[in-house]
Amino acid sequence: MNTILLDRAEITTLVDRLGRALDEGRFDELAEIYTADATVETPGGIARGLSAMTNQATRTHSPDRRIQHLISSVIIDLDGDTATVRANLVAIFAAAPTAKTPLSPPFYTLGEVYRFDAVRTSTGWLFNRMRTVPVWETGTRPTLAA
Repeated sequence: MNTILLDRAEITTLVDRLGRALDEGRFDELAEIYTADATVETPGGIARGLSAMTNQATRTHSPDRRIQHLISSVIIDLDGDTATVRANLVAIFAAAPTAKTPLSPPFYTLGEVYRFDAVRTSTGWLFNRMRTVPVWETGTRPTLAA
């Protein structure tokens, strides 16, 4: 298979794995998606390094809510051992299920553009920078968990 196609597939998988990690609270998997010194800029703040990213993700993806990340239109521009990536994101926030309300309607929805910088490492492609650019929102923005 063509090396360019393999690179694109590996990077697209990183985007998909990020969505799963955030949806399911699998923050330990961030170390398999980002470099140790990566920087992430989101509406939740700026985090540098895996520990800071995990702390930020824990605050914005708290157990009292469910969040679904719908990611599409992944565009990858390769340049040797680096790449830039753009993707659309719709993040949907709803209350966590309870015995009385196993499913609840969303209370907040956010449309953003993901922008990633990726690097080829000895173990494969990883993101070393991610920035979100908010485009639209509806509902009440959730407060950050303590």
